[in-house]
Amino acid sequence: MSQWKLALVQFNSILKDPEKNLDKASEYIKQAAQGRADIIVFPELFTTGYSPDLIGRDFFQFAHKINGSAFNFLARTAREVNINIIAPLVFTLDDPQTIYNGAFIINRQGELVGTYAKNHLWKKEALFFTPGSDLPIFKLDDIPFGILICYDGGFPEAARALAIRGAKIIFAPSAFDKNDSHLWDIYFPARSSENGCFTVGINRTGREGDIIFFGKNKVVNPVGHLVFEGRDNSEELQLVTINLEEVEQARERFPFLRDLRPDLYSG
Repeated sequence: MSQWKLALVQFNSILKDPEKNLDKASEYIKQAAQGRADIIVFPELFTTGYSPDLIGRDFFQFAHKINGSAFNFLARTAREVNINIIAPLVFTLDDPQTIYNGAFIINRQGELVGTYAKNHLWKKEALFFTPGSDLPIFKLDDIPFGILICYDGGFPEAARALAIRGAKIIFAPSAFDKNDSHLWDIYFPARSSENGCFTVGINRTGREGDIIFFGKNKVVNPVGHLVFEGRDNSEELQLVTINLEEVEQARERFPFLRDLRPDLYSG
């Protein structure tokens, strides 16, 4: 498969109301399927809202479990409409006192392909979440990709590791503050051109306390050109088709991965 159709959601979460957010998400999933999208991606912590100041220890109460009600709802919907889903949310595994700011990756058959836990926690996130310890590669429709959540995207080493491991796309679900929007415009062209891969930024809209989210979802191609940008602070679903053959073309043209010199970089 060379053409892959993405559905990206600039989502305005209802604070601390997972049920209503999932109901709203299901409508976006159905719209994406009607638009023949192959995958739909939501922004960071879309089922609960983001703000550590406003949510605090309630994150533990809202943490989703594998095979819990939220996962089963998303899995059933994915299966019914034949679409892949990246669902960024707070989740827990075996220990309810250990929670992650991460994502469930669900395939068209409603199966859990894997989970990702944000590795680099931003400021007060560290009061509640446990950081991840891996940069895994996932496959949907046999397409290899990685995930970096928001602040993760500011670490070139993380994106490079994903590219070396075979990622053709890096998805970056985020809850990005408008005060830092200049970084939103820098990260994705840089990470794409450095690694010869697509980068996809998916951002919140709305406001939580002092945090103003602004949307402006981005898709950047493997040579760093912006091929799509969403509207400012507009809650909406966007359909964008990418051609994955561009990855190999870019890596042939700009062979950064081939010409790495690890012996120069350590220490």
